[in-house]
Amino acid sequence: MPAFIVQMCHTQNPLPTSTESWRVGFTATRKIGGAVARNRAKRRLRALARDIMTQHACQKYDYVFVARSLILTRPYHLLVRDLEIALTKLHKN
Repeated sequence: MPAFIVQMCHTQNPLPTSTESWRVGFTATRKIGGAVARNRAKRRLRALARDIMTQHACQKYDYVFVARSLILTRPYHLLVRDLEIALTKLHKN
C-alpha cells in the first residue's frame, strides 16, 4: 500500500491473559521524519487498526504495520480502503 506496509504471521506464543487472540505492532523509521512526524504516523496507524482490525483480523495472528511517508498526508478514508484491501490479500494466502 502507498502509505504503509502490513505484515502478518502466525502467533508463536499467544498471551494467555489476552482477551484478543491477535496482536498488532507499529513502527515508523526516521525516513518518515522527526519524532513528531513519527509519532503522528504511529497515531494514525493505531487509529486505523482500532477501527478496522477488530472486524478483519484473523485469530492467532500477529500484524505489524510499517509506516511510509504518505501516511502523514493521505486522507483517512483512503487509508481505511487500503487496509481493507491489504488484509483481504493477506488472508487469501
